[in-house]
Amino acid sequence: MEKKEDFLGYNKDEYIPILKDESISFIYQLCLEKQPKNILEIGTYIGYSASVLLSASPNAHLKTVELNKENALIAQKNLAKFNNAEVICGDAKDVIKALLEKHEKFDFIFLDGPKGQYIRYLPTLKELLCLNGILVADNVYFHGMVKAEGIIPHKHRSLVNNLRKFIEAIKKDGDFKSEIHDIGDGISVSIKINN
Repeated sequence: MEKKEDFLGYNKDEYIPILKDESISFIYQLCLEKQPKNILEIGTYIGYSASVLLSASPNAHLKTVELNKENALIAQKNLAKFNNAEVICGDAKDVIKALLEKHEKFDFIFLDGPKGQYIRYLPTLKELLCLNGILVADNVYFHGMVKAEGIIPHKHRSLVNNLRKFIEAIKKDGDFKSEIHDIGDGISVSIKINN
């Protein structure tokens, strides 16, 4: 597995939204065990997590979605050595809708885009997921605020409420078997057990 420091666009001295090491290890092991064939990632940034997913499952085809054009270009360069990686630049809600219209199916979906949108993406992602496929969502605790009691700062209130709705939805949905892992900033793993 490659080091973050080797990636174009990585700067250890500034905040960049790259997975924590324990989260990276978790998704790497999960992919290694499941060996998915078709992976969808929402939130590419510079392509580091995509490279981890493909390192663990080299026979998979991966589509990764990034809204920011500059980041998408950097990710394309970082993922150039993988001939089975496709970087799609666009708004995830539009991209996943288009994938659904094309009847595409994925056996592994890694959700690491805008946290407040997880609940809105969920119905479409569920349709894109094949039977026994896995939906993994990162940062579901959002700096611990989702689990915290009391008043949430106004600027994060909507995002935190949406993440709470997302967690409740995956736990209550009888088509999923879901677990939340206290790894990094919270990782949910939902296996689609019914179509």
